[in-house]
Amino acid sequence: MKELLYIEIPTPDTSVVRNWLQAEFEPGIGQKAPAPEGFRLQIPIDTAIKTNISDPTEKKLGEISAFVWSVQRTTYLKVFRWADFPLPGERQFLQSLVKQVRNKFPHNYPAPPIVDLSQQSIFAALAPYYPLTVKYFQQMPNGEYDLKRVYWWEQRWREGVRNPQQPRQVIFSRIGEMEQGGQGRQGSNSSHQPLATSHSPDSRLPTPDSLTYDLIYVGGALGVIHAAVMAQLGYRVLLLERLPFGRMNREWNISRTELQSLIELGLLTPAECESIIAREYKDGFNKFFDGNNPSHLKAPILHTPTVLNIALDAERLLRLCGEKLKAAGGEIWDETEFLRADIERSQVRLQAQHLPSQTQKQASGRVLIDAMGTASPIAWQLNGGRAFDSVCPTVGAVINGGFEPGVWDAQYGDVLNSHGDISRGRQLIWELFPGAGEEITVYLFHYHQVNRENPGSLLEMYEDFFTILPEYRRCDLDKLVWKKPTFGYIPGHFSIGSRDRTVAFDRLVAIGDAASLQSPLVFTGFGSLVRNLSRLTALLDTALKHDLLSASDLNQIRAYQSNVAVTWMFSKGMMVPTGKFLPPARVNSMLNNFFGLLTDESLEVAERFIKDRFDWFTFNRLALKAARKNPVLLLWIWELAGAKDLLRWLLSYFNFSWNALLSLCFSSWLPSFLRQIQPWLEPRYPRLWLRLLAQSYALTTGMGRPQLAIAPHPHTPAIGSQDVVSG
Repeated sequence: MKELLYIEIPTPDTSVVRNWLQAEFEPGIGQKAPAPEGFRLQIPIDTAIKTNISDPTEKKLGEISAFVWSVQRTTYLKVFRWADFPLPGERQFLQSLVKQVRNKFPHNYPAPPIVDLSQQSIFAALAPYYPLTVKYFQQMPNGEYDLKRVYWWEQRWREGVRNPQQPRQVIFSRIGEMEQGGQGRQGSNSSHQPLATSHSPDSRLPTPDSLTYDLIYVGGALGVIHAAVMAQLGYRVLLLERLPFGRMNREWNISRTELQSLIELGLLTPAECESIIAREYKDGFNKFFDGNNPSHLKAPILHTPTVLNIALDAERLLRLCGEKLKAAGGEIWDETEFLRADIERSQVRLQAQHLPSQTQKQASGRVLIDAMGTASPIAWQLNGGRAFDSVCPTVGAVINGGFEPGVWDAQYGDVLNSHGDISRGRQLIWELFPGAGEEITVYLFHYHQVNRENPGSLLEMYEDFFTILPEYRRCDLDKLVWKKPTFGYIPGHFSIGSRDRTVAFDRLVAIGDAASLQSPLVFTGFGSLVRNLSRLTALLDTALKHDLLSASDLNQIRAYQSNVAVTWMFSKGMMVPTGKFLPPARVNSMLNNFFGLLTDESLEVAERFIKDRFDWFTFNRLALKAARKNPVLLLWIWELAGAKDLLRWLLSYFNFSWNALLSLCFSSWLPSFLRQIQPWLEPRYPRLWLRLLAQSYALTTGMGRPQLAIAPHPHTPAIGSQDVVSG
């Protein structure tokens, strides 16, 4: 017996595929007979073909069997030959079968329906399309509200993806004729469209002391962490949050060494850090399905006991940061939606709407911080058609019990797990993290190329989630205690260099997911922000202290890492291009190829890779080992990426190599030298000081190496003794 064909058919209706194969498909050769899950094809064997049939009078027939099965809401087809040699017409039959299947069952990317919630509830509107999603959201405490949020987020994401060249205008400037991103004077990307000008009736230029706030943050998840730090440094801070403050639609996991950086910054006390830990577990597993992989690409479980092993009480963390923000004199406007910002010569004026009352609110400040995440209209406007290159549509839920004994040990986490091959053009990956008590947080996501026809659907993913969760983890959904959903779009940006993404405008800078501040491979946005918090704080403090608030100055406040940026080619290898059919096991083969190498390395190597700390030598050594283990890996990458993206990646790699050389030459002495000359240099040449400080962080922290912090704002306590990076 020999396997001839294994393909994925992107439809959940396996019975329709089976009936079509049995009744309508014309093989063109042999005699077809139905089988329970497919068909059998008997083919006369040419007597000229050597066979092992000993009886010359026996009728010489070869047989091909085809069958289908369903897993992960998709259909798979395999074809076997019951002979040790090719049968007549076999190749033509296989080509015809694949062609007819692809024509009959093409890729389909359904969009959510347009609903009018004034006429019906969100449950009634979506039930015909997503029945399981509606059923289990109805069992969640705030299910109706949360399902509205899922629907709103998907619609907003789709709008941005489908109209990348006409982003909604939300930033307006009255400082002359500027190019978008404030880069016109510094040679901006020619694809940027100019900002509209806005003329204020009040032409008086306020002084910094006369403004209401120093910093206005828009976005209260990652934003409140940084806002609280800056408020404790003595700045006047306002935070806007569209939702009721403290509500989270995602949970956060981190390592203890990374969490320590919040203590080093003075944001939290050790006791407060312990209070936000919901669970610390013993080990995390990384395992990808290899049932259809060749033997040399099967991989054992990769254990990562100190990676993402701290499950945080995210809402408690936000409340703590909110309390510290208010205690330091800051304000929080929750349930308030950002509408627009007008950039003037000496201030930024913000307009917002308080959602419950539908009243307009205004505020002015020195700098606007965009922390609105992936759906940020500011990020879309500043970056036009290259807002993001990739995204992880992520759905899941916090489950407060209901699993049968033995299903999962709460001392362990499932960091990355796939239990099947490509499903409807996506490689689905699971995460499972124990929480407080009996709580378990489960995520389902996939790596996805941003595409106008196929933006990636949260609602479709939720229907997948509720359908296949029992396949992944033995459970009865009706017995589970649903606490809340977790969902979002986590963006990624394929960077060639540090300047190919606009993160700043005059008096405006983006942080977190709005700045695409995370690895394009591991997508740890929260971890990336925490690891870079000292860097962002020190640079922003310096810019504010010296009123260096132009676009060119604020563009120094970025957490670009060339060692992280170069990984985008690996992430691209996990994405199925829209409309393209790949061998179903392809992505799992690539994942097992690489993670199998990590199982042979020390735990430190795996940690450094996942925590954005790997160096040039480790990267190249592992890449060469992967190519030796699986030489066709390069051909697979070429097939997925194409010549254009390979060229882009080579530029990323050369930039990584150049920065590694600079880091080797300067990182050992430049930070200490800057600390020595700071008292003389900073007061005399503040702009030069800001650039040198940014370069110092880029060559140390930006290459995965910790750096001693430079003294912060003079009238405040020290930021911390170290820029702590996970170790």
